[in-house]
Amino acid sequence: MKVTEEKFTVNGITYNIKTPMNTDAKALSDLRLQIDGETENLDRVRGEEYIDLIRFEEIIKIDNENAKNLFLVVTVNNRIIGYSRCTGNPLQRFNHNVEFGVCVLKEFWSYQIGGNLLQKSIKWADDNHIKKINLRVMETNSRAIKLYQKYGFEIEGVLKRDKLLSDGNYYNTIMMARFKEGWN
Repeated sequence: MKVTEEKFTVNGITYNIKTPMNTDAKALSDLRLQIDGETENLDRVRGEEYIDLIRFEEIIKIDNENAKNLFLVVTVNNRIIGYSRCTGNPLQRFNHNVEFGVCVLKEFWSYQIGGNLLQKSIKWADDNHIKKINLRVMETNSRAIKLYQKYGFEIEGVLKRDKLLSDGNYYNTIMMARFKEGWN
């Protein structure tokens, strides 16, 4: 689904959050590859599950046309530096919820970008009859966990020893969700 572009200025930088266009596909492919190499908070190591320009064009088209999906990009001076996605499930029994994911270049972590993407996604979900937003987060990513809790997400469960990181240790994945207010 498409949304209205919004501008933010935080700690001296100005960035826009908007719906991506097909012309953003190459930049998104490059960005995803770069971000995967910057942190172990995400599921992939650099190069795994690579999404090329053509596949990103398909994702953009599907997400922009599907009322149960939301794809947002963040730009600074017309450069894409992060994105988030809410992806719905076409099965009727799961049609009330979406899965949220976010990634932002490490150099832009202190500008409330994740929080603004999350707020925009929550508003979209509430406006579009989405009752539950699901996400998964590494147990070691305390900044993200605090952010999600600030916006009403609660811990639903823990996937024990779910991920093997470069230090040779296994870490838990925390499953969190936010339920629409007033929904039982």
